[in-house]
Amino acid sequence: MRKINFCLTIFLLCALSLTMSCKRHYTPKPRGYPRINVPAHSYRQYKSSCPFTFEYPVFATVKRDSSRLAEPCWINIEYPALQAKVYLSYKTINNNLALLLEDSRTFVYNHVSMADAIDEKIISHPEHKVYGIMYDLKGNAASAFQFFATDSVHHFIRASLYFNNRPNYDSLAPIIAYIRQDLVHMVETLEWSK
Repeated sequence: MRKINFCLTIFLLCALSLTMSCKRHYTPKPRGYPRINVPAHSYRQYKSSCPFTFEYPVFATVKRDSSRLAEPCWINIEYPALQAKVYLSYKTINNNLALLLEDSRTFVYNHVSMADAIDEKIISHPEHKVYGIMYDLKGNAASAFQFFATDSVHHFIRASLYFNNRPNYDSLAPIIAYIRQDLVHMVETLEWSK
């Protein structure tokens, strides 16, 4: 009887230790984002009655801004597949260049509370009389990229990129880089027509 109790005790201890040691340790998977396939960059010319032209992506659409305060040469460049929109506003300089420059800077730096960094790059294309600044806003700011361009005498354009969803820089980074390339191309091909 003693031998059976001893064997039963050993068996129960082995069974207990096996059940205690068979616990799985789960490691949470890191958050992933779906892969977004974007088309190759291809451009077409934007021409209108407005005093500027530029090249914009073939798969984007250009629409006149229909908001209540919009002026005649305010347009939106829409990326429906990417849920993004570039708001472009044009102003004629009328002894107000300093005010337009300060407004543009203010629009950018309104995002400073959510931006991790704001990188500035000078725009200088003297062959087309196009000068300005590009702003890369890093982090979860509402606008990821903005710029202004001017000839310093007659024309002033300001543009800003927004997405139709909550800003999440990690998931949007590839799309921001893609659209940024389009906007840099737009600035490089910008010409004043009057």
